[in-house]
Amino acid sequence: MNKKLTKSRTRIRDHGEVFTPDFIVENMLNLVKHETERIDSRFLEPACGHGNFLIKVLERKLDAVERKYKKNQFDYERNSLIAISSIYGIELLDDNVQEARKRLYDFFLEKYKKLYKNKINQLLLDNIKFILERNIVQGDALTFKDKNGKAIIFPEWSAINGIQMQRRDFQFGDLAEFNPKQPTLFAMDVSDDGKVVFSPQPIKEYPVTNFLKLMEQENVK
Repeated sequence: MNKKLTKSRTRIRDHGEVFTPDFIVENMLNLVKHETERIDSRFLEPACGHGNFLIKVLERKLDAVERKYKKNQFDYERNSLIAISSIYGIELLDDNVQEARKRLYDFFLEKYKKLYKNKINQLLLDNIKFILERNIVQGDALTFKDKNGKAIIFPEWSAINGIQMQRRDFQFGDLAEFNPKQPTLFAMDVSDDGKVVFSPQPIKEYPVTNFLKLMEQENVK
């Protein structure tokens, strides 16, 4: 049994936990290669384990950020945060959640320090930790509930006007159970081609703020 793909027989029996090997992850991501290299494209892994898919998505995104922005540290920091904020995961087991968050954070930190050595922005790192704690959650993607039995909430982080970002919180159930025949759950909008489009409504919106001040909004009412 490949130890890298499992943690214990008990976890396999109780939770069906077998991690996806890297070569399969790479092959699957190659099917949507363009999206994996687009800095702000959003990815959700509903059974993320300890982050095998998420780390590979982040690797591709950060490679794109580095190619485009490494000559300017500020631009690299801003776009790295956007890349990280676009990655989401749900996982049943708490130790996997903690490990996935840490793997993504450590992966970014290693690349960041390699590029800028002693010019590290701690405020950036704090905001990245803050985002990962909200984007990778312990819960059940089938029931749409978190570890406390409450609705899973995901923040949408949208880049606005260069250095600004806006956070909007959504219930995962509204996103996953999209149904245009139930307009009471969704606002009606019209696309460019004139078709009626329904989209889930946020349960909370935050003011636009600097991308390094996202943590300050946590208790905004």
